Amino acid sequence: MALEEIKAQISLLLEEMVNQPEDQHEVQEQLREKLRAMRAMGLPLPADLVELEKRLDDDFYAAGN
Repeated sequence: MALEEIKAQISLLLEEMVNQPEDQHEVQEQLREKLRAMRAMGLPLPADLVELEKRLDDDFYAAGN
């Protein structure tokens, strides 16, 4: 999967998180999957997405999951 394609998919996922908050958990999992794919390909991760991933993880664990 090309970097530009992954970036486009991540952008769509972020829009979905805003527009459909009821599906937020599913979207978060898809976002994590895309970031794992980027890591597996050795691609650099944008700092803002790394921070978002950390915040999502913090929120998840703070909620008691």
